[in-house]
Amino acid sequence: MNSLFGTDGIRGVAGEPPLDAQTIYAVGLVFGQHLKELARRTVLRGKFGGQVLLGEDTRESSPWVTRYLAAGLRAGGVEPISAGVLPTPAIAQLVCARGFAAGVVVSASHNPYRDNGIKLIGASGMKLPDEVEAALEARIWEALRQAGRAREAAEESAGQPSAYQPQVDPCLAEEYVAGLRARVGDVNLASLHVVVDCANGAATPVAPGLFRGLGARVTPIHVAPDGKNINANCGALYPESLQKKVVEVGADLGVAFDGDGDRAIFVSHAGKVVDGDGVLYATARWMKEKGKLKTGIVVGTLMANMGLELALRREGLQLARTAVGDRYVLEEMLRRGANLGGEQSGHVIFFDDAPTGDGLLTALKICSIMVRRGCSLQALVADLKPFPQMLVNVRVREKIPFEQLPAVQQAIQKAEAALGEHGRVLVRYSGTEALARVMVEAESAAEVNAWATAIASAIEEAIGKEG
Repeated sequence: MNSLFGTDGIRGVAGEPPLDAQTIYAVGLVFGQHLKELARRTVLRGKFGGQVLLGEDTRESSPWVTRYLAAGLRAGGVEPISAGVLPTPAIAQLVCARGFAAGVVVSASHNPYRDNGIKLIGASGMKLPDEVEAALEARIWEALRQAGRAREAAEESAGQPSAYQPQVDPCLAEEYVAGLRARVGDVNLASLHVVVDCANGAATPVAPGLFRGLGARVTPIHVAPDGKNINANCGALYPESLQKKVVEVGADLGVAFDGDGDRAIFVSHAGKVVDGDGVLYATARWMKEKGKLKTGIVVGTLMANMGLELALRREGLQLARTAVGDRYVLEEMLRRGANLGGEQSGHVIFFDDAPTGDGLLTALKICSIMVRRGCSLQALVADLKPFPQMLVNVRVREKIPFEQLPAVQQAIQKAEAALGEHGRVLVRYSGTEALARVMVEAESAAEVNAWATAIASAIEEAIGKEG
């Protein structure tokens, strides 16, 4: 794993390396230089070929991170244009539609507000390949080494890199919404009452209006960002308030986005949570029925529930698993020629519509299927019977390979032997946070709880971080 880039760009605490002003500026500088070199080699065409589109979420740090990034891009030879606060997938789609050289999103997605991140998007609208990120990382470290004396001077209140306020294009948000509406065709959502949870994040400026524009009755919640409340007990990671509101107002369904709008988690009229596995099942059946599901393969990750695999098999479909991370889902989709894939967390990729997961698009797809079938969300997923599954996050002080931790290995092996073919154990490190993630899945909830707790305790004892 690269030391700067994780599975979803660069992340850290805003103001601390690698999200300090010097490193942010260096990222912009090197990426700008890379794009300029790429343009010379491939002769990028299009009116906006020398421009980079920037977007950001609602964290209090996002504006200043964007300004240092923009200054670096300008110094690297490209012109940054800002879309302001918009979801990550909006930037990806607008990069393609407008012919920008690339896109950059300032966001830490579902992380707490103190964190922030930088996501680099290529001209295709897709995340950069691992090998490109590795090459950029080497150049970024070199740029920082060359600025070593300035870096020391910055500690004495001198030599701080300059910031730049990029021009904002106010038409981009409307263009993104129009593109979403075009992707679901002539559908009227007037029969639906939808509770929309924007997580006080990047979906706030566009999501409620999108659904109202298609005729739905909308009850918006968590749509008052203050810089610190993004993802705070709301949104895709915390659907409890959405469940309560859906039942309270008698809505047909609820949808919760995460901080940057690329995830969508749903709640049925009865308050039942429907995650990404449920979305894959419902949309795969619909696409198969309409002759639009290519190859008969749905791509999921190692986290996908065994219940989804069995339900798809009953439909004559195959679940192909890949590593956790939407970039790996997309890579597997491209390799297999599949056009539907996603993660249990709510990232779902409809490749015929967009090369990246988009929570708003996912919500429109589910709503349109409900209307066209004339049924509830609960009915769409009634045949999906998930196995009991438990995910435990353990904060760690360092990411030592698990095979080098004998007690952890022993706990994992005991669980796997006990569960046999009737369960699964997955232990991995987060690609974006200092966390070990323990997932256990089996037919028995009691076994799931016992083994997940045992493995998590072994990790906690070996490398757990206090507090």
